[in-house]
Amino acid sequence: PELIFLDEPFSGLDPINTDVFKGVLSELIGAGKYIVMSSHQMSTVEEYCRDLVILNRGKTVLQGNLRQIKASYGHTNLSVSCGTDILPLAESHGLRLLEKTAGGYEFKIDSDASAQAFLEELVARRIFPERFEIREPSLHEIFIEKVGATD
Repeated sequence: PELIFLDEPFSGLDPINTDVFKGVLSELIGAGKYIVMSSHQMSTVEEYCRDLVILNRGKTVLQGNLRQIKASYGHTNLSVSCGTDILPLAESHGLRLLEKTAGGYEFKIDSDASAQAFLEELVARRIFPERFEIREPSLHEIFIEKVGATD
């Protein structure tokens, strides 16, 4: 068919079958098929969708081209992986902690310049992060902002 509807296509799949189905989906996209997907897994939406509509209780809260939506937010996030506790130093640079995980830190930044100043101080202190990435917010983060963390 030229038009395919998928409802939560990866729900309940183990990693092996997820990869198999991703291959099928990539083939369909490559063949120029139109796919309408309903999903709560924002990483899946980011991976496969060009245009999107986010609904909250049946009302559209965001729609458009995914790249343009994300670009409109600008670089607002900084991901850092480091073997050293850098939180006090980050906060002294005005970075706001969003999340701390086993893999590192996620900060909200006001500008690329504030992230650059932070990196310069890290290097001056001989702290060399394994990862230092300035990025746009993820679709998951945008969804939370638009729909809210709780009802």
